[in-house]
Amino acid sequence: MNYLLLALTGAVFLFQVSLGDEATTLVDQLAFVPLKLHDALGAQDSAALWLCLQAALTSMVLHAGWFHIIGNLLYLRAFGDNVEDRFNHALYFAFYVVAGLAGTAGQYLADPTSPTPLIGASGAIAGVLGAYIVLFPAARVVTLFPIFIFLTFIEVPAFVFLGIWALQQLLNGYLTITDGLQAEGGVAWFAHLGGFAFGVAVGAASRIVRRVRKKRRT
Repeated sequence: MNYLLLALTGAVFLFQVSLGDEATTLVDQLAFVPLKLHDALGAQDSAALWLCLQAALTSMVLHAGWFHIIGNLLYLRAFGDNVEDRFNHALYFAFYVVAGLAGTAGQYLADPTSPTPLIGASGAIAGVLGAYIVLFPAARVVTLFPIFIFLTFIEVPAFVFLGIWALQQLLNGYLTITDGLQAEGGVAWFAHLGGFAFGVAVGAASRIVRRVRKKRRT
């Protein structure tokens, strides 16, 4: 299932790129816009609410550019397989989708009147990272590390690598609030945080269930 998600996300992005200038129209149609949900809730418009839910789903397969898509696919490839192994294929897919929705909810709650379209699988992938840090905290992650003007590969525990990542998202999200700044480069920090928090919660629940089952067998 993880490979299917990788292939689907990549294929949709290539289609998006192939549209050229018309890709903007696709984004306008399929992206999630917090302000639209805010207005739909205020008007209690069920049809508009349904369209916002659809947009929350379709926005997950759109991306803002090559850097955005490549970064997401690298994280999904590196961490998704192990998380999927702890769930079955269907549960992993459901987890991925709901994590994406949790990310969208996080960004909405941070700025419900924002007119900026939200796109990308970052919330869903952040959910995968959140589950991974709980399920495999001692796993070793190979990463680039700067030593003066040089870069070298080192191995660090997953909880260190992903913990630093989570702190970066939290810091950037905090700065957008305290300084009244727009998300730099269109980065949806609170979508990352929402998805990550959901993943941590699901990962913790999974560990508890595994322990209970193990005790029952003994």
